[in-house]
Amino acid sequence: MKTLNNKIDFVLFVTAKHCNPNGDPLNGNRPRVDTNGNGEISDVCIKRKIRNRMIDMGCNIFVQSDDKNIDGKRSLSERAKDELGDIKDPVEYAKKACETWLDVRAFGQVFAFKSDRNGVSVPVRGPVTVCTAVSVDPVDVTTMQITKSVNSEPAEKKSSDTMGAKHYVPFGLYKICGSINVQLAEKTGFSEDDAETIKQCLATLFENDASSARPDGSMEVVAMYWWQHDSKLGKYNSAVVHRSVSAAKKEGVVVPTSFDDYVITVKSLEGLVPEKVV
Repeated sequence: MKTLNNKIDFVLFVTAKHCNPNGDPLNGNRPRVDTNGNGEISDVCIKRKIRNRMIDMGCNIFVQSDDKNIDGKRSLSERAKDELGDIKDPVEYAKKACETWLDVRAFGQVFAFKSDRNGVSVPVRGPVTVCTAVSVDPVDVTTMQITKSVNSEPAEKKSSDTMGAKHYVPFGLYKICGSINVQLAEKTGFSEDDAETIKQCLATLFENDASSARPDGSMEVVAMYWWQHDSKLGKYNSAVVHRSVSAAKKEGVVVPTSFDDYVITVKSLEGLVPEKVV
């Protein structure tokens, strides 16, 4: 595989409708919002979804979630031990890990396990970075009361209904930004084919991701832009590229309820033209 030689930037716009894009466990699993009322989706959440799409595509992934566990390993240390054995040299250990798992050579990983390598950790810095997604406008968070009207355990008569709550965003348009660094790609062996896999994962981010909090169709990638620079360092820094694409409410729209209520503006950057993937 050919190692990546050109810096890459990307921007996605994602809609969330009557769902919880990313619940905050420290706030009753309510959708995340910042101090301005704008919705947030953590970078960790986004990378989890990318990893899940990698698994769907048949890629070998190190950080597997319980519901996407495809090798039966019960922990990261067990997976590392079985695949990497007793490699003592940290450089060789990192090299083998990058060759084995796509998410390691993409996002990096810290291998620090008590039962392995005598407590010595091996850090790997990955070339793919993803920013926290923030909604274009403030979002409302709605709470719906729900009840459970069945017995959890055998009983002679039906127990009293159990009350609960479900939190969701009626509508929000979120912007996701990210980059792929060539210098770090050279260190992990991240290839052009790997970059293409990342692109496909992002474009189909919410496929096979349904849950009660995010029913099928409630989250959608509605626009995606992909810039491949003509050099390792890139023609512009990532912040400039990310700012070149923006979304704003159409004239007369007060409370947006769909992507059709927005207009996307792409600012021209000399010598750098984005590929519109979605």
